[in-house]
Amino acid sequence: MGHVLVRIFLREDDSLEGKPTYRRLLELLKEYGVGGATVLKSVMGYGTTGKYHYEGIEVLSYSLPVLVEFVEEESKALSVLREISSKISLGLVTCEEVKLWSSL
Repeated sequence: MGHVLVRIFLREDDSLEGKPTYRRLLELLKEYGVGGATVLKSVMGYGTTGKYHYEGIEVLSYSLPVLVEFVEEESKALSVLREISSKISLGLVTCEEVKLWSSL
């Protein structure tokens, strides 16, 4: 069984159940038994609107891109994504096959 790297692209200011969506997503990943996940906050980016988002003095609202990623066996990752997408409106999600060098 192969492993995949799953990346879920969100916005920093997205919220769900009174929490940032990325935080709630991490909680769900843990509940579904994913071994570990990481949240990465962007310094700058743009999305489908073409509008730049960046952390600067002139920015009044923070809607920076946030990335949640995890590595898992492909079948489990797809199952978890199906479960999560029924609870959270996900942004762009990518899955790519990876080869594990080592596993902790």
